[in-house]
Amino acid sequence: MQVLVTGAAGFIGYHLARRLLSEGVEVFGTDNLNAYYDPKLKSDRLNMLREFPAFAFRKLDLTDRDGMTRVFDEHSFDAVIHLAAQAGVRYSLENPHAYIDSNVAGFMNILEDCRNHEVPHLVFASSSSVYGANTRMPFSVHHNVDHPVSLYAATKKANELMAHTYASLYGIPCTGLRFFTVYGPWGRPDMALFTFTKAILEGSTIDIYNHGNMQRDFTYIDDIVEGLVRVMRMIPKPDANWNGERPDPGTSFAPYRIYNIGGSQPVRLMDFIEVLEDTLGKKAQKNMLPLQKGDVVSTCADAQDLEDAVGFRPCIPVTEGIRRFVEWYRSYYGV
Repeated sequence: MQVLVTGAAGFIGYHLARRLLSEGVEVFGTDNLNAYYDPKLKSDRLNMLREFPAFAFRKLDLTDRDGMTRVFDEHSFDAVIHLAAQAGVRYSLENPHAYIDSNVAGFMNILEDCRNHEVPHLVFASSSSVYGANTRMPFSVHHNVDHPVSLYAATKKANELMAHTYASLYGIPCTGLRFFTVYGPWGRPDMALFTFTKAILEGSTIDIYNHGNMQRDFTYIDDIVEGLVRVMRMIPKPDANWNGERPDPGTSFAPYRIYNIGGSQPVRLMDFIEVLEDTLGKKAQKNMLPLQKGDVVSTCADAQDLEDAVGFRPCIPVTEGIRRFVEWYRSYYGV
């Protein structure tokens, strides 16, 4: 089996590629290795993947239409797992064009290449941020998601719509996964756990938004990878019971599905910080701030559809996940 993983040097891409390679799958990875965060972290992830003989890599930007097409011309992929994107809600306020270029134009290139090369299954990353202004909990894939509150969220919703269109027009099986606050070793330095850990160990102040009145459905990276691998091997089929008079956003008349992947056990931000403080053996200096534009107060995943489909839902608790992250952080940075 040969799988294309875009964003292979990224946080989730690295962990997924490593898992697939350990199971004997050939992985072809692409990544533009941009400087959105420390390129050394991406380079070190990539070097670890290169230890596997079945791993091949090409530095490539999603917006390079000809370059992406050459990759598909040269290989016959059994599945494409599209994880490359411009990430980060807050950065989308500063550099919106980066999100349109990568997340919309780049995804268009992926869809066209999957269509022209008859790829058996496209799995793509969406985000819990698509729920936007929704407050009904837990968030369900059967809920309407038409009120995003960040451009990042809007581009992820656009990806879902684009994928459904191609599934409908050309019969390309597409599955989207809405990730809920992914964390763990080798994580992104712009994510809360990473920035909090760094600041606490250095004795710096951590910024806590909405005065700490936040909660997140934190999902450990190993659970995300398990879900991705299981979903990759389950090609979606049209839902014969779908009804256009009562359209269900979570399913379709086309070979298309969308799933939440989160543990359904949201944790208060202040409790999360307390676990981190206990793990580090050091208290944080806290700077309480108002809610930032683009942020949502709470997230909680209804992962029942995922469990029904592949027999799995995330289960690793934050106490264990934070312990593993801190262990990696201390080792990687020699703290």
